[in-house]
Amino acid sequence: MTLDQAEVDLKAAGFVQIEHKVLEPRPENSAHCHDYNIRGVVLDGLFIVMQEGQAVSYRAGEIFAVPAGQSHTEAVGPNGARIVVGRKY
Repeated sequence: MTLDQAEVDLKAAGFVQIEHKVLEPRPENSAHCHDYNIRGVVLDGLFIVMQEGQAVSYRAGEIFAVPAGQSHTEAVGPNGARIVVGRKY
């Protein structure tokens, strides 16, 4: 999936504040939650989301989601990652 297509898909699904992020490799961050839904697409690399005690690894072309109010953590694989992420209020 391309950056442009990911943005189009997120907008079509009602997501706003769409950001393209280049993430450096890093271990899991602290648990946190948001007051909005998150949906993102991995463009390159490895992005890991832990929710409800389960870590799921996402690679290029895969979509991740975190509902509003859901405690979660994120980690970035050894080669970093590029993601496109949007918020839905």
